[in-house]
Amino acid sequence: MSAIVCGKRSYFEDIDAGASSPAAASLPAYKKLRCSSSTSPVRFTYSPPVHTSSVDQLKDLFPELEIQLLEKALEESVNDLDLAIKKLHEFCRGHVNEKIDTTEENATMEKVASQTSGDSVPLQEPQTQNNLPADGAEWVDLFVREMMSATSIDDARFRAARILESLEKSISSRACVEAAQNSHKENLMLKEHIEVLLRDNTILKRAVAIQYERQKENDEKSQEVQHVKQLLAQYQEQIRTLEVSLAHGGFGLLGKELRLDTEFAALSAKQLISWALQS
Repeated sequence: MSAIVCGKRSYFEDIDAGASSPAAASLPAYKKLRCSSSTSPVRFTYSPPVHTSSVDQLKDLFPELEIQLLEKALEESVNDLDLAIKKLHEFCRGHVNEKIDTTEENATMEKVASQTSGDSVPLQEPQTQNNLPADGAEWVDLFVREMMSATSIDDARFRAARILESLEKSISSRACVEAAQNSHKENLMLKEHIEVLLRDNTILKRAVAIQYERQKENDEKSQEVQHVKQLLAQYQEQIRTLEVSLAHGGFGLLGKELRLDTEFAALSAKQLISWALQS
């Protein structure tokens, strides 16, 4: 006790110094134990396998992912469990978005193919949409199942965000398909209406052509009637002139013959006019 108080080296300090010396370091392990005090307990430090337990926790949160992927995420996060969970959530979200984008691309390609194949082929929704819920009740059931399967608040938040993204994309896809179908129906109706208008236009053109031909014939007949009327007026004037001449001259038989000729000419002119009017 006095040695400890006076600052002298105690028995335990000598043992520790001897164990740390180079000569003692070369001794075997059993000799080191014999040199140490029997009253000094040997302490073994044991650290629990933090890495393995973290991987197990990640496996419980992400049962669909492989062990190698979980270990890699944990190594990149320097054994930070929260950071590893965050990275895995981002990875899963990106994976889901890639699947949804691929599904939408396939749906768009099938829709374009059905539109370009011809008017007789009706538009149909892509078969990949059959994997998604069809109505609101199925979406509610899916949401409840995902929430019941969640193992933590972060997991529940991630699952809810994923469901909402899928719902939004499903609504957009269905809206696009319905819009394409409505546009297709409107195009068919417009096409039928245009065909009817073209048919009516053809009939109207034929009617106009027939009316034009009839009007042309009427104009020709009117010109003929006017020409006959002019001839009749000339004949009548000649007849009056001859009658006056015969009345003053008194040529006898010659006058009678001329009168008959003029009467015959007048009768012929009247017949021509009546024939022109009838035709």
